Amino acid sequence: MAKSRTVWVCQNCSRTALKEMGKCPNCGAWNSYVEEVAAPSVGPSRQTASARSEPRRLSEIEGDPWERIPLPMEEFSRVLGGGLVPGSLVLIAGDPGIGKSTLLLEVTALMADYAGPALYVSGEESAGQIKMRADRLGIATDNLYLVTETNLSAILDHVRAIQPRVLVVDSIQTTYNDALDSAPGNVSQVRDCAAAFQGLAKETGIAVFLVGHVTKEGSIAGPRVLEHIVDTVLYLEGDAFQAFRLLRSVKNRFGATSEVGVFEMQGDGLVEVLNPSEAFLAERMVNSPGSSIVVTMEGTRPLLAEVQALATTTSFPNPRRTANGVDYNRLLLITAVLTRRVGIRLSEDDVFVNVIGGLKIDEPAADLAIALAIASSVKDRPLAADLAVVGEVGLSGELRAVSQLAVRLNEAAKLGFRRALIPKTARKGGDQLPPGIEAIPVRSLDEAIDFALRK
Repeated sequence: MAKSRTVWVCQNCSRTALKEMGKCPNCGAWNSYVEEVAAPSVGPSRQTASARSEPRRLSEIEGDPWERIPLPMEEFSRVLGGGLVPGSLVLIAGDPGIGKSTLLLEVTALMADYAGPALYVSGEESAGQIKMRADRLGIATDNLYLVTETNLSAILDHVRAIQPRVLVVDSIQTTYNDALDSAPGNVSQVRDCAAAFQGLAKETGIAVFLVGHVTKEGSIAGPRVLEHIVDTVLYLEGDAFQAFRLLRSVKNRFGATSEVGVFEMQGDGLVEVLNPSEAFLAERMVNSPGSSIVVTMEGTRPLLAEVQALATTTSFPNPRRTANGVDYNRLLLITAVLTRRVGIRLSEDDVFVNVIGGLKIDEPAADLAIALAIASSVKDRPLAADLAVVGEVGLSGELRAVSQLAVRLNEAAKLGFRRALIPKTARKGGDQLPPGIEAIPVRSLDEAIDFALRK
């Protein structure tokens, strides 16, 4: 009989080694190897001919007959792609204390009233603690069941007894299978338990939510295969000092990725923000130097955000570049273009860039807004209050076209903006620009700064 052996497994990328290693040679993570007892190999399974799968023509296969379960919470439904798919496996992760359990308790209670019984399994809190949170949130429903359990077999027994429509497991890192020798949260435990919940979801049609911990780098703790097993991966983001929380989809087999739902943390829980652009601009100070308005796309949703910049003379030989909400390397690129192509000297200035509201903008379409905010701060001239900007900046100082321009400008027009700076090449596209807003095409960054800062 084959014997079990001890191996070391990287929690970040699941690479195995015969001994402990300080740095993983595959993913470069430090101190990520944990000891694991590998089960003996039993050899290939022998299936009968009747049990084997048979290939079929694509035209003969019927589509999924299940329809989405509409959620009363519009922002959460948007991120999932329009509703909750029965039999789906959803992983939601975020920093400690960001509001994962609060959000899922609200969603589970709504689903219990709307679709049928729901089961909330907690491995980190007692039933009394969850009840206290439910009272604070004003949740009172008879279809929501609570249980404190970490054993996988016991959880599956509870599911068979209640037969819920929705199952929440908080968290996957505390759940363990007693058939394995490793501790909860280990690579093999997380992988095995996630696979068990995947089989449960696909066989019974129960929608399963898994709560995942994150590492200090912000990635989901456990093996990378966990994100491949689930159907949808959601991140709950936000600043501890900000009221807004962003629920971002980074993987979705049933809808568009990079969708964002906006929530606000209040005394009675997370409240959805139906018009986030207006909320992000609510405290905007018009006619203030160093401020610009960008129209960014988060998935299929256009959002207006305020980009602020401050350039101040430094007494140190190496000026600082600080980016909050934008990519740091992108900020370095834009400051280099401003210095080389436009002639704005920044070698003796500290430059700080911030996106108001805790929003993080990754797309290059915000380049022009960042550049104009910096130029406005250096020259101490404000941009017009009714001006929105969008465009990617190239290394030669040229402005490049962005996608979905008509959708962006339509959102800006709804919020009262009457003019928009856009790349000149965008007018050659097929987008029909909306009425009510004047699109001003510019070819280069130098030309855009001359127009925006003109008195």
